[in-house]
Amino acid sequence: MEKKSQKNQTQTPETGKILSKSRIFFGLTFIVFAGVLTLSFISYLMNWKADQSQAGTMLDKTIKSSNIFGKLGDWLGNIFIFESIGVASFIIAFLFVVFGTMILKKKIFKPWMTFGHSLFFICWLPILFGAITKGQGVLSGVYGYQIMDSLAAIIGSVGLWVVLIVSIALYFILEFNLRPSSIKAKLDTINENTIGKVKSMMPNSEQNFDADQELEDEINENPSNITVTDLSETVEIQSPKRESPFKETKKEAEVETIVTPNQTSFEDEKVEIPQTVNLNLDTKPVIPAVKPEDAFEVHSNFSAPATEDIKFKVEVAPVIDIVDDSEKQSQELVDKHGLYDHRLDLAKFQMPPIDLLKDYGNEEISINKEELEENKNKIVGLLKNFNVGIAEIKATIGPTVTLYEIVPEAGIRVASIKKLQDDIALNLSALGIRIIAPMPGKGTIGIEVPRKNPTMVSMRSVIASQKFQNTDMDLPVVFGKTISNEVFMADLSKMPHLLMAGATGQGKSVGINAILTSLLYKKHPSELKFVMVDPKKVELSLYSKIERHYLAKLPDSDDAIITDTNKVINTLNSLCVEMDQRYDLLKNAFCKNLKEYNKKFAERKLNPENGHRYLPYIVLVVDEFADLIMTAGKEVELPIARLAQLARAVGIHLIVATQRPSVNVITGMIKANFPARAAFRVISSVDSRTILDSTGADQLIGKGDMLYFNGNEILRLQCAFVDTPEVEKLAEFIGEQKGYASAFLLPEFVSEEATSTVGAFDPNEKDALFEEAARIIVSTQQGSTSMLQRQLKLGYNRAGRIMDQLEASGIVGGFNGAKAREVLISDLHSLEQFLEDLRS
Repeated sequence: MEKKSQKNQTQTPETGKILSKSRIFFGLTFIVFAGVLTLSFISYLMNWKADQSQAGTMLDKTIKSSNIFGKLGDWLGNIFIFESIGVASFIIAFLFVVFGTMILKKKIFKPWMTFGHSLFFICWLPILFGAITKGQGVLSGVYGYQIMDSLAAIIGSVGLWVVLIVSIALYFILEFNLRPSSIKAKLDTINENTIGKVKSMMPNSEQNFDADQELEDEINENPSNITVTDLSETVEIQSPKRESPFKETKKEAEVETIVTPNQTSFEDEKVEIPQTVNLNLDTKPVIPAVKPEDAFEVHSNFSAPATEDIKFKVEVAPVIDIVDDSEKQSQELVDKHGLYDHRLDLAKFQMPPIDLLKDYGNEEISINKEELEENKNKIVGLLKNFNVGIAEIKATIGPTVTLYEIVPEAGIRVASIKKLQDDIALNLSALGIRIIAPMPGKGTIGIEVPRKNPTMVSMRSVIASQKFQNTDMDLPVVFGKTISNEVFMADLSKMPHLLMAGATGQGKSVGINAILTSLLYKKHPSELKFVMVDPKKVELSLYSKIERHYLAKLPDSDDAIITDTNKVINTLNSLCVEMDQRYDLLKNAFCKNLKEYNKKFAERKLNPENGHRYLPYIVLVVDEFADLIMTAGKEVELPIARLAQLARAVGIHLIVATQRPSVNVITGMIKANFPARAAFRVISSVDSRTILDSTGADQLIGKGDMLYFNGNEILRLQCAFVDTPEVEKLAEFIGEQKGYASAFLLPEFVSEEATSTVGAFDPNEKDALFEEAARIIVSTQQGSTSMLQRQLKLGYNRAGRIMDQLEASGIVGGFNGAKAREVLISDLHSLEQFLEDLRS
């Protein structure tokens, strides 16, 4: 009996569906984890490009992730999607839901069937997306791309697609039992359920004849009241006469004559209302005896006078342009004074002549046919050795690189040529071989080979070109020449920000000088201002001579070219204030960008008494961004990211250069807001991917050889060379002319440290542990709030207040970022005297 009772007790939870706590816990855990995986995967697919540079920075608190679950979500997405099976990872999350329901004993899915289907699609989907995307992006994952690449190498791309299509077809045939007989039976069932029901709802023609027969029988039953005749005859319906309590009214309708202003009268004749109703047995409409148009006749008593007696005059109403008072006033000002000229303050300013730049002589490209023929034979011979046939080859000679465009024979895979990059470089004995497969917009494959005798591209040649002289760009920037020897220009206002990177000595500083020179040759001092940040203190110091013409600075700053990190932070925040002020002006002027605003101001439609003024473009130039990130970190990155996101419309543009393109310098936030990028030669392909999201910068040859990416395609350029003496001559020519009274003053920015409690210390309100904390700080010579927390066993808020009191009293210095505060009193003896003075 006891055994039976125990058996019944063990069966009771199963029959009554009573689950143990452990089952509930693990089941819900699996389901919740499936939801976390799904949301992490979705967020990773949306932000993987921006967060790709954060891989391996799980413990770095300074780097933030865009994923909805932070760095954990990035890690899960990177493990499952990027490094594993791509979008098939969502099936893994679905399997966790299945496991959870099985643990909770919910019979929602059939376990073995679900696991079989999931396993098939986990294997099939990554290969499919790998074949579609060719390894671009993260949809296929590493697994899908590797399997696809191996299968394509063994059976070819056509065989790969045959395998994919046959496998999914077999899956559906075996799963849904798709035989010809079963398919026909399914179609017949669908036909009966749809078309058959529609036919049954439609009326039958035999039923219509039955209804006509019933109507005829009713007519035969009552022949006294209804008479049926032919089409020309009528059917008379007689109803029994009843005495009406009302008087009989005449059945003749008379309409009084209405006299209109033009003396036209309408008279209605007497209309007889028929007492009989015409019916037709065949239910065809019968034309009434009285036509509607015959019921009334129009009699006009108006006789038109002779045309010669009428005096006819035609007048055209004048077009009236409604102008409000403000536009009328602005038009009067324009008529009286003309359009506002922002160059009047420096009306005699002369733009620098081209003669200031050095002429390096003939820069025409010399064609060495022997070199071209030799390289062509080597390329063709090498490709034939690897069974790659070529139908056509063409050479385009540039300043430093020759581009060989080849058209492969039919059936040749592009990937097979791209893999031969190192072999071609070895065969040509050349540095910097770069293969472009395929060429954008062309049906060819490009092979870039450096020339043995490159041609210099001077700054004078590109500045003197007609393309630069006749340009209508707002901020024209000339970089140099392309492979086809054409002058390449870009509009900085359309970029709208530029990120430059490259190893030391590869032409990055020359590139910055080329950009600044092209802007100085095209823009008047009233139209353009520079904010220059030079942590190295020697690169941009040449431009200090044009401070009163083109540079901008803080009101309390001595030098316009900023080298101090603290001043850099204040300057960047001041630019943010300037940006907000400009947006307020644009909002009040109902303008969308700086160009529209300045046009309105020039037309005198904006009142300067309301704060409106002519707004010049402001270009922020940062020469060594990595040093700023090392010293200030987030304090520099955040205002730069904010300017990059918002400042385009108000005419503030950024040029940021760095020689160390690592992920902790060029973060995902910065890359997302700098669509235009210029990459000089770097050491590794990882650095190239950090800058351009693609390889290629590691294959450059240096000396101004660069890749420019504007969001669409990557262009190889030879940067124009401008030497230091040329920049000095240009700066001296501008600096010797009459300038403004001072540099362009940015809005004053008051930092949080300046608005702290310094100078507001009251000895009577000091903390009880103030003196003890001061002794600890002076004895250890470390101004750290966390140390006060540990030594005095305080909370953070109280320790922070004590630290503020120590700063206000002059014992420690101000806040210094991540570093400890400076201790201003050197020994305990001096501290005791200081405390004694405070007590007194």
